[in-house]
Amino acid sequence: MSDTEGADTGTDGGTSSGAGAPTRLHQLFEGRRLTPTQRRIAHCLVRRTAAAPFLSSVELAQLAGVSQPSVTRFAVALGFDGYPALRRHLRDVVPVGPAVDTRPANPYQQAVRAEVDNLLQLASLLADPGPVEDAARLLAASRPLPVLGLRASAAQARGFAYFAAKVHPDVRLLDEGGSLLADRIDAARRAGASALLCFALPRHPAELLAALDHARNAGLTVVTIADGTFAPVAAHSDLLLPAAVGTGLVFDTVSAPMLLGQVLLEAMCDGMPDAQARLEEFDARAAARGLFVD
Repeated sequence: MSDTEGADTGTDGGTSSGAGAPTRLHQLFEGRRLTPTQRRIAHCLVRRTAAAPFLSSVELAQLAGVSQPSVTRFAVALGFDGYPALRRHLRDVVPVGPAVDTRPANPYQQAVRAEVDNLLQLASLLADPGPVEDAARLLAASRPLPVLGLRASAAQARGFAYFAAKVHPDVRLLDEGGSLLADRIDAARRAGASALLCFALPRHPAELLAALDHARNAGLTVVTIADGTFAPVAAHSDLLLPAAVGTGLVFDTVSAPMLLGQVLLEAMCDGMPDAQARLEEFDARAAARGLFVD
């Protein structure tokens, strides 16, 4: 089964790789304008990092749900003579890791294990905290701070905006599309905004790309949390932070992007001298109002 809103045909297995391997795979796809079919192949390789160097083109095509010629075209799009050359490259950049878990598992367990693998992949990417810290500085300095997320990404944008508002003086949630979206971006820019945070998870609405282009043309620096550096929004963002989504269930699972949002917010708090004071003020107000029962 697949859902037209949140699901993308994916693989059912997880990855098991050495530290740094996901980073090198993402670097292989960075800056590439991949077709939707090619992005599915890239997702499959990232999620099956340990097995990727040993898959035949036919096996990879079956796992990604595409044709064998599509795998060949994918390798050529990455600059290789063909799939064998790509596979040799993968054997050079992907270290041999622990054996893949072969214990019997039902589909629900497989989905959970795949999500755990996504979190481990995120941990590997965060070995270099530079991109997150750079993004945090940009967002913390923006007054106001617009946070954008449409359709399947609206929940992540709303959750981030809720917590960010406790430490940032002016957070503006943009979770509805339509003709007013550009107006709201312009209003934030006129009010002094210098950066915009976007959550962009599959599937990616066409109007989201237009909104990001509008924001950049208006002078905003766009920071995007997306499902990979090969996502369609990569070319429309100034700084992209990747976090894989799970595709083993009818609807995508987004534990890694949600956690990355919280990591980003943590980094923002580290760079905001008044963050702790704002949290204490909120707690005092909440206690005076009897807002919480615990």
